[in-house]
Amino acid sequence: MFKIGDYVMYSLTGVCKVTDIIKEKYFDNNEKDYYVLEPVYATTKTVIKIPVDNKKVFMRPIISKEDISDLIDEIPLKDEIWIDDERERNHQFKLMIHSGDCKQWSTLIKSIFLKKEEKKKEGKKITQEDERLMKSAEKLLNEEIATILHILPDEVPEYIQSNIS
Repeated sequence: MFKIGDYVMYSLTGVCKVTDIIKEKYFDNNEKDYYVLEPVYATTKTVIKIPVDNKKVFMRPIISKEDISDLIDEIPLKDEIWIDDERERNHQFKLMIHSGDCKQWSTLIKSIFLKKEEKKKEGKKITQEDERLMKSAEKLLNEEIATILHILPDEVPEYIQSNIS
């Protein structure tokens, strides 16, 4: 169970702060405990109420500083994942994003980035969907790392680049 003040990764919303834990009655008239979450990097004030016992949408604690170091150290060692069939690739990449796993996000980002560089040399571009998926994974990963390191999400790529072994 999370506590008030904890930072969590909530679905595709990204980093949220648990601002309260409340009891409320909704549709079935049974009182339930709810986390009150506020997305840290939202551009507008947003409040999310999610049942404490929710199993449908992933919510997990943010990773530790040590986990970030391990993640960055592993980036050069990661194999590129590329599926030529666009429909299957999109499906697999969406599963990776929805996994809530930073390692999968970094693999996806690296894979699409390398393909993008390859295509650029050929005077071509990656698909809009590949670009969108990469940006989605970057947003989630950058927000999580930024929260732990107390930097801005825009500063994360430079931080990663300067810390790759």
